[in-house]
Amino acid sequence: MRKIKAFILSYLILILLWLALTGWKGDELIIGSLSAVILAWVFSARLIIMAEFRLSPKSLWFSFVYIFVFLRELVMSAVDVARRVISPALPINPGIVKVRTRLKSKLGRIVLANSITLTPGTMTVESKGEYLYIHWIDIKGEDIETATKNIVNTFERYLEVIYG
Repeated sequence: MRKIKAFILSYLILILLWLALTGWKGDELIIGSLSAVILAWVFSARLIIMAEFRLSPKSLWFSFVYIFVFLRELVMSAVDVARRVISPALPINPGIVKVRTRLKSKLGRIVLANSITLTPGTMTVESKGEYLYIHWIDIKGEDIETATKNIVNTFERYLEVIYG
C-alpha cells in the first residue's frame, strides 16, 4: 500500500510540474503523462518515505499555511540574529539543547529538523528517536520542556497534521 501511495504522489508531483511548464496541449500532455508514469514507477521505490505525507484537504491546507508560518519564523529569527550582530552588547548564551518531538513520521522529523536548521540562530545537530539535539544561539531555559516549547512547538503543530 505504501508503494502505491508513493507512486501516486510521485506521479501527481511530476505531472503537475509538467503541466506548469508546458500547459494543457494534447501531444505534450500525453508525453508528459507517460514520462511521469515511467519516472514515478522507477523512483517510487526510492521515495517510499513520501508515503508518509497525508493526502487530505486538511493536510494540504496545513502545508500551505506552514510555508507562511516558516517564513514568519525565518524573518523573526533573522532579525534577532542581525540585532545580536549589530549590537555585540546583547547577551548570547549558546549551547546545545535537547528537545522532544511528538512526530512519529520519519519524513515529518526530517522536515522539522530542516526547518529548525534553516532558521537563523538554531541548527539541528543530531536526531535520536523522539529527541533532537539543537545548537541554539541563546538558550532560554535548561529543561527539555522549555526548549521544546521555544523551538519545536511552532512547527510541530502543523507538521503533525501534515505527516503525523
